[in-house]
Amino acid sequence: MPSIPMPLPSTQTAIVARGTGQLAIQHDAPVPTLAADMVLVKSAAVAINPADAKMLDYSAAAGAIHGYDFAGTIVALGADAPEHLAVGDRVAGLVHGMNALRPDVGAFAEYVGATGHFLLKIPEVMSFEDAATLGTGVATAGLALFKELNVPGTLEQPTQKARPPFVLVCGGSTATGTRALQMLKLAGFRSLATCSPTNFALARSFGAEQVFDYHSPTCAEDIRSYTSKTLGYALDCVSQADTTQLCQGAIGRAGGRYVALEPYREKLALRKTVECSWLMLLTIFGLKVALDGVYGREAMPEDFEFGKGLFRQVQRLLDQGRVTTHPVKVMCGGWEGVVKGVDVVRKGEVSGHKLVYCVA
Repeated sequence: MPSIPMPLPSTQTAIVARGTGQLAIQHDAPVPTLAADMVLVKSAAVAINPADAKMLDYSAAAGAIHGYDFAGTIVALGADAPEHLAVGDRVAGLVHGMNALRPDVGAFAEYVGATGHFLLKIPEVMSFEDAATLGTGVATAGLALFKELNVPGTLEQPTQKARPPFVLVCGGSTATGTRALQMLKLAGFRSLATCSPTNFALARSFGAEQVFDYHSPTCAEDIRSYTSKTLGYALDCVSQADTTQLCQGAIGRAGGRYVALEPYREKLALRKTVECSWLMLLTIFGLKVALDGVYGREAMPEDFEFGKGLFRQVQRLLDQGRVTTHPVKVMCGGWEGVVKGVDVVRKGEVSGHKLVYCVA
């Protein structure tokens, strides 16, 4: 006899914002209602990003479910969900947590309402814990490299230039940094990284041709020497004043492009030959971003279309075994542990790995 699906609950346990810097575990949070292109996922593991702490501290939406990255099993499909997805599939992805416009959607919950186009089907050989690190890294690195930096080529069609360009990833041992390095290797670039010497091997394992100590006072000059002053692209995954200066100093005499993951200080980006911008990841959903200050955005449907294509490419590469995940540290403690983990990340106590919590 065919199995009869269990009815879904109307409420769930989730981590919600109580105010600026404050999270709480709520046991009667609403299970998300699905828009036509959405999928409902029963979460098995969640990962913590620096953005989880930043969002809570600078643009908290009281009552909204928090969290970006998750992995789990599909339990329901919207009417227009992508055809390649089915109930029972193991998937990983990202959502816009802490969203005042959709407070019932967030990764830190028993049931996650996700846009089906931004889910990756997990290979059998990959665990939920490893897969939970993929969503935000894929979206951020892909949007930053292939749209904002506008490097030539794609993940599946490497650059055809006889001398592949150099691309610098500042913060190459971060979760976004390793994802960017791997993407650059797939796309045929000569990638360089900066990080602490303790993480040099990690950056190299994801494709960095050469790694530089960002603590060194000669770091920028060392990069200029290695590249013969030809570096034209820099992705700043740290996005602090000193890394803005480092990237500006490393880019070659002809100039190029600099992209940060946070707003940068314009007074530190004065080279007229360097085109500077910063990435707001949440535009990838193609909807209005209702955040405070410079983080707010109107809907950008072009980013949504770009994101759909990006995730299709990554799915094919994942199926081929060509995508590996950032190192994880699997933590215990369930939802209580997740709340503590956000504070650990806020304090900058995580390096070279990502905190992942089993929540099933």
